[in-house]
Amino acid sequence: MCSTRLSRPAATKAAKRLLVRLLKKQGLAPKRITTDKLRSYGAAKRQVMPEIEHRSHKGLNNRAENSHVPLRKRERMMQGFRSPGGLQHFVSIFSAIRNLFVSPRTSCSAFQIHLHRLNAMAEWKAVTGTLV
Repeated sequence: MCSTRLSRPAATKAAKRLLVRLLKKQGLAPKRITTDKLRSYGAAKRQVMPEIEHRSHKGLNNRAENSHVPLRKRERMMQGFRSPGGLQHFVSIFSAIRNLFVSPRTSCSAFQIHLHRLNAMAEWKAVTGTLV
């Protein structure tokens, strides 16, 4: 019970700090604000900018949430690695190798894709020095 009382003002304070930072970064006040249904955003908005329209509805925030999808994909990729440096090291090598093996995104026949992969394998064997 006590933790609920303490968390509301803290959440409102954090939301207020976020809104102030966003206003400073933006430079001018927006016509309306769209957020999720977290009530602390409404309380902070009433303190910081009471004259601005605030929308908080289930589907209105989808545009903002969908812009975070690339970040979420990176987070999902990071799960198997111990550190961001380890992930970066793997991705820097893997992307170069992947570009060699993946066929171009043009409409190609199965035979052309097969030839591309054979050429890529031959080039890979020449670089690594493996013979079959």
